Amino acid sequence: MPAHQLAPDIPSGVLAAEQAHLAASRAALTAMREHARSLSADAAGDWVSQQILQSLLDQRVAALADHPDTPLFFGRLDREADDELPGIIYVGRRHVHDGHSKPLVVDWRAPVSRAFYQASPADPMNVVRRRRFGYHGGALTAYEDEPLGQGVELGPSKILTDEIERPRTGPMRDIVATIQPDQDEIVRSTLTQTVCVQGAPGTGKTAVGLHRAAYLLFTHRERLARAGVMIVGPNRAFLSYISSVLPALGEVKVDQTTVAGMLGDHAAPEDALVAAVKGDARMAAVLERALWMHIVKPEEGVVFTKGAYRFRVADHEVREIVASLRGTTRYNPGRAALAQRLAHMVLVRMEQRGESPDDRVQDAVARSKPVRQLVDAVWPKLVPEQVLYRLLSDPEFLAKAAKSDLSPDEQEMLIWRKPYRSWKSAKWTAADAALLDELRDLMERTPSLGHLVVDEAQDLSEMQLRALGRRCRNGSATVLGDLAQGTTAWSTSSWESVLHHLGQREGAVTELTLGFRVPREVLDYAARLLPSIAPGLAAPRSLRPGAGSLTVRAGGSVAVAAKEALEREGSIGVIVPDARVAEVSAALADLPHAVLDPDSAEDHRLLVVPATLAKGLEYDHVIVVEPADIVEAEPRGLARLYVVLTRAVTTLTVLHDKPLPTMLTE
Repeated sequence: MPAHQLAPDIPSGVLAAEQAHLAASRAALTAMREHARSLSADAAGDWVSQQILQSLLDQRVAALADHPDTPLFFGRLDREADDELPGIIYVGRRHVHDGHSKPLVVDWRAPVSRAFYQASPADPMNVVRRRRFGYHGGALTAYEDEPLGQGVELGPSKILTDEIERPRTGPMRDIVATIQPDQDEIVRSTLTQTVCVQGAPGTGKTAVGLHRAAYLLFTHRERLARAGVMIVGPNRAFLSYISSVLPALGEVKVDQTTVAGMLGDHAAPEDALVAAVKGDARMAAVLERALWMHIVKPEEGVVFTKGAYRFRVADHEVREIVASLRGTTRYNPGRAALAQRLAHMVLVRMEQRGESPDDRVQDAVARSKPVRQLVDAVWPKLVPEQVLYRLLSDPEFLAKAAKSDLSPDEQEMLIWRKPYRSWKSAKWTAADAALLDELRDLMERTPSLGHLVVDEAQDLSEMQLRALGRRCRNGSATVLGDLAQGTTAWSTSSWESVLHHLGQREGAVTELTLGFRVPREVLDYAARLLPSIAPGLAAPRSLRPGAGSLTVRAGGSVAVAAKEALEREGSIGVIVPDARVAEVSAALADLPHAVLDPDSAEDHRLLVVPATLAKGLEYDHVIVVEPADIVEAEPRGLARLYVVLTRAVTTLTVLHDKPLPTMLTE
């Protein structure tokens, strides 16, 4: 018997039976959705409870939405006899049952579904046969059987290969039907385990991260519903690109944002070297000193008058209270505690005089004018912007806060050449946003999420990583990236360093080197840059030979190349140096196209993509215009070019008038 039995794309008894099961499953899903829609929140009691229940019902209805162009199930397991589980299990994107609660489709995240991804002839996991289904749109058109209980070595799956190579249009889609065993191990990691994935281009690291979020939400629904899950991407165009993945898996309650969206969308221009100093973790100690330096040594006590009596707290007692609080609590709670401690001392004096004050009296004393005046003088009320403004505009203050953590040259770099009139009029940069967040956490504790998925993490500064780490300090994280694709001034060279600054030192680092999307010919071409940008990384490998997928033209026309690409199926990305976007768009004026914007993803088959926005995106056909200009545009230009060259999943065309980097010509 052959390792694979592929059914032809013509009706057969088996195929007809599977199509009937698909029709029954879709009908059952519709019934489940209608039942959820019929439920009422009126019985919840009070108005607030009704609103909460109605929101949950609405989420349930949305999660049960059918996607007619998406397979409801993509696999089947024929298992050995088992008293606990049925002999035949259909594996799909969500659980579907009939009116008698009989499962028609089992969620891919359920424990029993693991065998669909992990079973092999060497370890069949109680599975006799695995069946994969081929679809066109939402219609089942073929099936392919893999006998697992006979010890026969399996060859490549045509259905699996076709699904991986299927041309893409629009946003990123899920990979739930094609998850590989090493990817599945990452997806099913436990909630408490932080996982860092070093993934070469085309290895599916982003999809793995999103599917892990979906898996954790399925497995720990109640806990994560309270604590929350957040996806953090490099820009809004990227978020738009991945936005449909989780809803397609039935997960509609996952927040997605960028680092700027989380920390504050500050975009004032800044020199890369200055930003690099601000992004260094040494700034954490500088900021902490700067904040606590605002507390002054008390020189006077406090006197509280009640009727004919005066109750005094001596200056030395005030100093003892301040010393006991300073540095042992966050700034704002410490300020509140100072007022309460002073009030308590006043109450002690009242009790010594024979009075019996209660908590209400203590609160009144804490809010009284004498206490408030002393607290304001000793422990002033602040906002993060006030502290950072003083730090960046006052060289003497910066020197005291920096001590030996920053060199004199670094301090000089940080000081504004032309200070703003006040902290309220200051224009902050992206690097400042992380500093302000650090100060904000020193003042008030940042709430923690249950799980954080961070993509393109190699491009984050140490201070940005600290900010993200605060948001999963009581949870875990999935960290995704590629050291070879680091393009910022502070890009990391070590995942251990990333986990350290994220506050997740026990996180496991794993590597995906086998690519499924980028053709081998294209990947090998881009990998010529690796010795120059990431010499410690192993060269990625691709399962797809991709013969003829690479074209390099000197003096080629971008319009001609675009017209050739439009004759093929799939999406087209014309990736250009940022400074040449308008020029290239004008050259394509006769072709329907759009220019990708940082804040959104345009829904056009032909897109002009600024090189700085290409990271994380992929297109069936990529046309790269003038690699030399991409390299020259920024300090880590070779890494940017590596990113650009690895966006293609079918063909890559490189157009150049200027000489290519020598690594690409050797």
